[in-house]
Amino acid sequence: MLNLINYFSNMKLINFLTILSIIFLSSCSVPKWAKPEKVQRKAPINAKERARQNVTEGRGISISGAFKKGSTNYEFSTSNPMWRASLEIIDFIPLTTVDYSGGIIITDWYNDGQNFDESIKITLRFLSNEIRSDSIKIIVHNKKCKTTQSCSVNEIDSNIKMELRQSILRKASLLEKESKKKKKK
Repeated sequence: MLNLINYFSNMKLINFLTILSIIFLSSCSVPKWAKPEKVQRKAPINAKERARQNVTEGRGISISGAFKKGSTNYEFSTSNPMWRASLEIIDFIPLTTVDYSGGIIITDWYNDGQNFDESIKITLRFLSNEIRSDSIKIIVHNKKCKTTQSCSVNEIDSNIKMELRQSILRKASLLEKESKKKKKK
């Protein structure tokens, strides 16, 4: 019987200590070094002013602006002569990735039919829409296979890059001339 009384008194003590520790821990505050710094605002932000600023900066839409007729300049891949020229020049190679918004064209592995153990893959990265030689980055990879499981892939610096760049620039400038003539008519 004495053991049973000791057991219940120990249980009450454990429950009491548990409740006490929960109360103690919940009343503790976070130390200063662990608190995030408060951001000082210069002036209170008005929601209407913020919305108006977003619309003027082109990050939003206003109801009155939605119904106005005006000229909007949309960029489509067909209006970019560098993009069009690149696609026309490499149209004989199957493409794996074509992303106008990302500015990249990646071809599939291409084999000319003469050397079956060697293929090339071309990546075109558009750095700007201007027709300049530094507006496009061309990467050519070469894959040589000894067997079907044993292939090595390396980036190569060959005449293909130079010839491809020149062809794209020449074609892009012709396409731009044509589009300017059409606009004048």
